Amino acid sequence: MIPSKFDYLRVESAAEAIAALTQHGSEAKLLAGGHSLLPLMKLRLANPEVLIDMGHIDDLRYIRDAGHQVAVGALTTLDDLTSAHLLKTAAPLLATAAATVGDPQVRTCGTIGGTLVHGDPAGDLPAVAIAMRADLVIEGPSGSRVVSADDFFLGFLETAVAADELLTEIRFPKMDGVGWSFQKFNRRAQDYAIVGVALVSGGGQCGVGLVNMASRPLRSEAVESAVRGGASYEDASEVAADGTEPSQDLNASADYRRHLARVLVGRALVEAASRKH
Repeated sequence: MIPSKFDYLRVESAAEAIAALTQHGSEAKLLAGGHSLLPLMKLRLANPEVLIDMGHIDDLRYIRDAGHQVAVGALTTLDDLTSAHLLKTAAPLLATAAATVGDPQVRTCGTIGGTLVHGDPAGDLPAVAIAMRADLVIEGPSGSRVVSADDFFLGFLETAVAADELLTEIRFPKMDGVGWSFQKFNRRAQDYAIVGVALVSGGGQCGVGLVNMASRPLRSEAVESAVRGGASYEDASEVAADGTEPSQDLNASADYRRHLARVLVGRALVEAASRKH
């Protein structure tokens, strides 16, 4: 289908983008890589009157060492994430998961900020942000604020970013001495995961983000609690579906998704243990 008619506005800075959002309000949408927004526009599920193109803001495309964290600009592409030496050493879970998203075209154009703001429960990187307990920096006309990954995803395709705000940076804790794993099950390599798991474990801590197990990106608090309590991998994986509300569609029933969650969490726990150093 063809999108509804809209006005196009190109901005060159985050400040210009915020000013444009403030001026046009909820009738405007930000465009970065476009792989989340444009399909919705073609299906007439999103009908912005103004499209604000922020894809040329180079100041928001970076990967930096920030002490105990790695700071990633919101316009950093998925391809940048997969090839960054800093991420391969300090946050390998993020680099690995980014390499599995879509196909080369998607990874070349798609941005981490667009992926996270889209808030799709079937997305891989929201689960990574949750598992790693990332912090997300949001800027608006009143200044900037920092939101945890747990507080960022509010509902189906709904995040904490208000209509006059934009996500500018994501801060991931470094993974020194921590085991990790990213598992997902899909029909074809470029498809969304039917179920996926992002997991970090080590030092008495555990973080587990689930893909496609609820109407929003979800943390498995049951698995995390079990691991912290010293449960075996088998026992911890058995509670992977606790507290979830998986959907039922042509790809899988809700029960099958629960089964996949238990299987993939079990695999992730074993793989993460092998990677601890």
